[in-house]
Parts: sequence; C-alpha cells; structure tokens
Amino acid sequence: MEEVKIEKNGPKKKVGKSVLFGAAFLMATSAIGPGFLTQTTVFTQQLAASFGFVILISLLLDVVVQVNIWRIIVVSGLRGQEIANKVLPGLGVLLAILIVMGGLAFNIGNVAGAGLGLNAMLGLDPIKGAVISAMFAIFIFVVKEAGKAMDKVAQIAGGVMILLMVYVAFSTSPPVGEAIVRTFVPSEISIFAIVTLVGGSVGGYITFAGGHRLLDAGVKGVESLPDVTKSSVIGIVVTGIMRVALFLAVLGVVSQGLAIDSENPPASVFKLAAGEIGYRMFGVIMWAAAITSVVGAAYTSVSFIRSFHPMIEKYHNWVIITFILVSTITFAFIGQPVNVLILVGALNALILPLALGILLVGAYKKDVVGKYYKHPLWLTITGVIVVIIMGILGIMTLIERIPMLFA
Repeated sequence: MEEVKIEKNGPKKKVGKSVLFGAAFLMATSAIGPGFLTQTTVFTQQLAASFGFVILISLLLDVVVQVNIWRIIVVSGLRGQEIANKVLPGLGVLLAILIVMGGLAFNIGNVAGAGLGLNAMLGLDPIKGAVISAMFAIFIFVVKEAGKAMDKVAQIAGGVMILLMVYVAFSTSPPVGEAIVRTFVPSEISIFAIVTLVGGSVGGYITFAGGHRLLDAGVKGVESLPDVTKSSVIGIVVTGIMRVALFLAVLGVVSQGLAIDSENPPASVFKLAAGEIGYRMFGVIMWAAAITSVVGAAYTSVSFIRSFHPMIEKYHNWVIITFILVSTITFAFIGQPVNVLILVGALNALILPLALGILLVGAYKKDVVGKYYKHPLWLTITGVIVVIIMGILGIMTLIERIPMLFA
C-alpha cells in the first residue's frame, strides 16, 4: 500500500458536500430502521423523561465509534475487512461473514417494515408492499449513477422523516423542561437501553456504512480528515434529532396518561398524537426508515465481500440486487425467521467491539495507515473503553439469548 504522508502546506483535496452529506445520511438512515422506532418508543414508556440520559450517553458513544472508524478507513484507503486481514490474516473473512449474516437477517426485518409502512400509508397488503418496496430499492442500483442515486434517496428520506417526526413531537406537547432536567439528572438509568441504542445506531453493518461510501466516492487520505470527521458527526446528529423527536412525541403521549398499544407501539403513538392523519404519517416514516435501511444494509454488507474476488467487484451492483431479492423472497414465503434473528441479534452485539478493536489496532500499523499518520490518543483511549464495555455486555447478551433458540 502507498504510504500516507502529511503535507502541512500542501493543497487540500476538496471533498464535495453532496458526498459528505450522502455518507452521513446513509449511515443515519441505515440506523433509523423499524427497530429504531420500536426501541425508542418502548424505552420511553419504561423510563419516561430519564430516557433522555440514555440518548445522551448513547450519542456520545456513537461519536467515539464513528469518528474512530471513519478516520482509520479514510486514512488507510482500505475497507474494514481489508484492514482486518492486515491486522491478522483471515480476520477480515470472519468479520465479513458476521457482517453479511447480520445484514441479511436484519434486512428481512427491514423489508417487512417497508411492507408495513405502505400498509399504514396506503392500506396495501404488507407482502405486496414489501415486494413493491424491494423493486424501488433494486431500481436505485440499476441506474448508471447508483452511488449518487443512493445518496439522494437517503438525504430526501432523512429530511422527510425529521420534518414529520418534529411535527408529531410538537403536537403531543411533551414536558420539555422535565426532559431536559432528567437528561442530565436521571431518576432511573438502564444499561440495557444504552447498549441497545448504541448497537442499533452504530452496530453491525451500520458501523461501516458511511466510511465505505466515502471510499467508493474516492475520498481518502489525511488531507480529507477534517471533512470526514464533520460528515461522521453530521450522521450522528441526524440520528440524534430523530431519536429526540420520537422520544418527545412518546413522552407527550405518556405524560397525558394515554395507553400505547403494545402490538405496534410507534404506530400507536402517531395515531394518539394526530389521529388518522398521524397514522398515515407513521406509514410514511416507517416506509422511509425501512427502505433506506434496506438500501444501507445491502450496500454495506456487499461492500465487505467486494475485495474477495474480481467478479464480485465488477458486478457488485448485481450482487447487491441479489441480496435484496433474497431478503424479500425470505420474507414473502417464509416470514421473519424469529430464532435466526434472535441469534444474529446477539452476534450483532459483538460486531461493534470486534470491528472497533480491530481498526484501533490497525491505526497503529504502518502497513495500514503509513509511517506518518498518528491516531489521536483521546480517540484511542475512548475507543478502547467502548470496546471493553460493549464487548462484556455483548457477551452477556449472547449467553442470555442462545437458550431462547431451544426454548
């Protein structure tokens, strides 16, 4: 690999804003899926205003993870699995298998979520809605400029979701003052909620979505780092805005003493907040969240096997399309394989510490980042802390969930 040399006075390569925002929104909208909506609603019910503290801590951890991973990927000019193979031969293959397994399993849930979104929005049968949504996702990768199309869809969908979510949040008249106080002085703390939110925001394939997108757009090298850092933080901010808006919407409903339907908590919140129109809004948000997660999961999962064979690299868009088709067919004919999702969900909790740990080691290898790059010490220290915490809690989650497969 060509070594990266820092030129203090050299020309800085200009990174287009559309690329930076595209990567940020791809990461953010990949994180904002059907699970995101349900998790936020359920935890707000349980913790009320104190859930604001969970959001704050999870966002701080998210920033540490994303800034570390995006910097190392862009400086090295290598994808996650390539860095892993340089750290230890064969490690990249293991990481790729975990990412693809998790991405495929959860994409079945994303496709299902898209079908439910069209059902709430237009009254379509969920399976028909899932098939139509899959065709839309596939079309993105059929067009000539697939990368640009993906960026644009992610940005538009993200913008629509934020606007609708903020509107619903205001319509429920939440106790904002109490939420602000409890964000810094919680009356109850849930470690499980923090781990779940971090895993859902930057776990599995989501960890690499933005970084790999930047590489595919030609963004690499030390000179790009300031822009890359901004892009990673923008992605976390977008995710945070959505999380806070949904938190306030649910808090407003809960504080009024209204009962949320346990069968479909997020849909119930929107209906209680704004009636039938609110339910249709939920359909729009659910579909936008699900379709962008379908695209993000397929794109990022396939990016982990592109370097394994020249044919995969050459026809990677068609491999992505196949990935989406398999997810859709599985949902349409088999349904969501609950036991598989349970196991992969537990394995997914381990991907974040494994991936971050590997990249932190890579940040100190000259054949990965070159002779001249020095990874910031504060990022290394905070990154190691996240690896240890998420590693321990991920193993505990795995041990707890494996028996459920045989129940």
